[in-house]
Amino acid sequence: MTASTDRPTQGRLLLIPNTLDLGSVPEGQTLPDVQAVLPLGALQAAARVQHWVAENAKTTRAFLKRVDAVVPLQTPLQQQHIEVLPRPAKGGGAQTPIAPAVWHQLLAPALAGHELGLISEAGLPGVADPGAGLVLAAHHAGIAVVPISGPSSLVLALAGSGLNGQSFAFVGYLPTDGAARTQRIRDLEQTSRKLQQTQLVIETPYRNTPLAQALIQTLSPQTLLTIACGLTLEAGWCRTLPVSEWRRQNLSLPDHIPAIFAWLAT
Repeated sequence: MTASTDRPTQGRLLLIPNTLDLGSVPEGQTLPDVQAVLPLGALQAAARVQHWVAENAKTTRAFLKRVDAVVPLQTPLQQQHIEVLPRPAKGGGAQTPIAPAVWHQLLAPALAGHELGLISEAGLPGVADPGAGLVLAAHHAGIAVVPISGPSSLVLALAGSGLNGQSFAFVGYLPTDGAARTQRIRDLEQTSRKLQQTQLVIETPYRNTPLAQALIQTLSPQTLLTIACGLTLEAGWCRTLPVSEWRRQNLSLPDHIPAIFAWLAT
């Protein structure tokens, strides 16, 4: 008996990288050249995808317009199918896990034989990003996961820092409460000193300056602190100094451009 050919071949989940300039360029000004940030292979992969899971449908369409200007989309923008990632409820405390059925529904195009693109608002999907849940669900479903090369602000900041790139930890966001944040910084500095491990954190851009000031005030004077701001943008920068030197700076960071903070206690 000949096997049936009606069942579609299972598709793949493509992790499509995005640029790092979300919200960093004022409306009406020219965006950076997407070809200067994303490799051609990533643009070609994005151009052939029709089914997407994204953090935000509007910004994904804006991204696809930029792709289309370089590599024409195989499916017109109006026919792109974009589903939005579920987000855990805010407010702290224990969070209800996303039901497996929700992930299964989002993966339906791949299960039906199509390539499915996962895209973050900026950088690599699944890294400091809610898309990690979909990636894990794809593995559970036996769907091939294909990460595609592109920028990661965390890795770029680490590479440009001169700090320990052999042992490092990304610890996400610090508490917004002043006392809790100070204690967390001290705890992480102790970990860094004990393990000789670089610690990396991020913050919502409008809190960049308060976080920088908290780090400079709390960390030991000899600890090396890196601040990387607007990486891949024309005016982006990355600088490492001992905290004692940062304390001499009149530091004020932009409130609309993402920044990465890293430190290594010596």
